[in-house]
Amino acid sequence: MKKLIFVVLCLLVVGSIYRYNTVSFYEVAEAYDGDTIAVRMHGKTEKIRLIGVDTPETKDPRKPVQCFGPEASAYSMQTLTGKKVRLVADPLSTNRDRYDRLLRYVYLEDGSFYNQQLVSGGYAKAYTGFPFSHSETFASEEQHAKATGAGMWGACATGAGEAEQTAEQ
Repeated sequence: MKKLIFVVLCLLVVGSIYRYNTVSFYEVAEAYDGDTIAVRMHGKTEKIRLIGVDTPETKDPRKPVQCFGPEASAYSMQTLTGKKVRLVADPLSTNRDRYDRLLRYVYLEDGSFYNQQLVSGGYAKAYTGFPFSHSETFASEEQHAKATGAGMWGACATGAGEAEQTAEQ
């Protein structure tokens, strides 16, 4: 009986190691702006909207370019374009947004949690207008970024990233 239990436990461990090592990574084809990317997935390009973050606008034709928007976009382009990322859905979120983009958390190959990195670096606000698993962590990271003047919190007037704040030329 002990041998059977040992064999079953070994199979479970091997199975979980196999699943971990076969996690899918996708190449980032493009970073549209700070919080929206495109990945090559299953033979097509898929738009991804990062869950829980909101970077200042740079592409919305209805709004002026917001303070620190170009920097947030450049950061995502430099950090993600051409790199492989792991995408994770959130059980509290829908699968797609109203623009048909997949809603995902993005992890870099080294395990870094990119969505959180955007907030902690002051490139994004925590987008807490809807439920998601990391909302408390992101809100805390935003408060810390504000307190330390990270990114937009040090570069922009109060209300950093708001529509009335335009990027300086």
